Amino acid sequence: MATKLKNLLIVHHSRSGTVHRMAEAVIAGASICENIHLETLNPLHASIKAVKKADAIIIGTPENFGYMSGAVKFFFEEIYYECLDSSRGLPYALFVAAGNDGNGAVSSIERIIKGLGWKAVAEPIISRDGITEDTLENCRELGMSLSEGLELGLY
Repeated sequence: MATKLKNLLIVHHSRSGTVHRMAEAVIAGASICENIHLETLNPLHASIKAVKKADAIIIGTPENFGYMSGAVKFFFEEIYYECLDSSRGLPYALFVAAGNDGNGAVSSIERIIKGLGWKAVAEPIISRDGITEDTLENCRELGMSLSEGLELGLY
């Protein structure tokens, strides 16, 4: 009997390349599971349809002016009302490349996600002071744990 593929959506925005490197590590970790379909989207091109078909979502953003990037904010503005009822309980995780401490970006995203009713399944990864091998390993583990959790039916 064939196992149904689960959809893991990774939405991230990067201008300097830092968040992109973090996203590559998340994708590498998530790719270990065979029954997971990965979809990676720029938040300016992410769609309501992609969110509605996702079984889990990982969002990555730089911290700009103590807030999420404008592109990630645009993503939420585009999907919020259409996904308000249909995506309740959606498992999610965050990763942030911080210019300050990252808390502003995380809290602004979490405020929006609280309204959507999504469920955090991991602590946010916040990279302060650039990308380290530890940061990249944490991102790989984040992708792996969400992918494995979906495959095992934990969420």
